[in-house]
Order: sequence, then C-alpha cells, then structure tokens
Amino acid sequence: MKFIYSIVLSIVVAHWAWGQQPPAVSKTEFPDSALQQSLFGLDGEQTTAGAVLEANKGKTVLLYIWAMWCPDCLKGFPELQAFQKANPDVAVVYFSLDRQEQQWQDGIRKFKLEGEHYWFKTDWKNDFTNAIDLNWIPRYLIIAPDGQIAKYYAVKADDPALQEAVDALR
Repeated sequence: MKFIYSIVLSIVVAHWAWGQQPPAVSKTEFPDSALQQSLFGLDGEQTTAGAVLEANKGKTVLLYIWAMWCPDCLKGFPELQAFQKANPDVAVVYFSLDRQEQQWQDGIRKFKLEGEHYWFKTDWKNDFTNAIDLNWIPRYLIIAPDGQIAKYYAVKADDPALQEAVDALR
C-alpha cells in the first residue's frame, strides 16, 4: 500500500512541477487563431478575444486567466486586488475557464472582481489558451497599449515582473 501511495504522490508532484514551468518562448503577439477565439461577456453577447483586446488598445492591460474551481486563483485575489489598487491606470480583463456560466458569474460577485469579464465557454484547451501555451492557472499577461504582449508569463499577481512590465510601459 505504501508503494501505491508513493507512486501517486510522485505523479502529483511531477505534474505540479511540470505544470508551472514557463513556456520555452515568450511570445510578443497573439496569432490570428487566438484572436478569433470566441468569448462571452456578462451580458451573454458573443465576441472574440481580438475584439476585446482591440477595444482596450491604447491602454496597458493586465489579462488574467482564471476559474472558480482553481484554488490558486481564489487564493491570489488579495494580491490581484492589491495590484489593481497600486495600478489604477491598468485595465484588468478577466478570461474565465469556468465550466458553468453561473459559477463564473457568482465568483465575480462573491470576490468583487473589478474589470472586464469574459468567459470562454469551452474546455481548458481552445485556440487562445493553446496559443499562449497555457499550462497553469492563474495566468497573468501584461498587454502593452499597442496590443503587443509585454509580459508573457506570470502565475502570481505579486510577481515583481508584472509590476516591472507595467512600469516599463509608463
């Protein structure tokens, strides 16, 4: 029995260690396939990731990919809100991977998440998440006012690299 527990624990640890590895290449732009990915707003209207990013052109954006079923996402909300408070000029756009629309909307209200909210209405893997090499959530990206990706990979809102990227864009 100890042997089985050891194997299971090893698999869990290996998955956790592999899952948080930054992608080998930090991309600076989104491919067309990612920009065409469908999203749904709080009003139920369908849009695309590209339309959301285009609507925020001219602003520095923190793009936050999350889900209510993600314990790390929930634990990170205080740091996210501290980042927002310290950077009121940075727009925050949330892309949710929740499995159910109601769960997504309930989470926004429960945690008082301020910003623009969109829901993939897909499984974990879709054209957008594949394009950004999503292997862990939460995931934070900083988008420059010109639409380029200024910071490609962070899994914590208090990662100093996020603030450094924002500061470099000011």
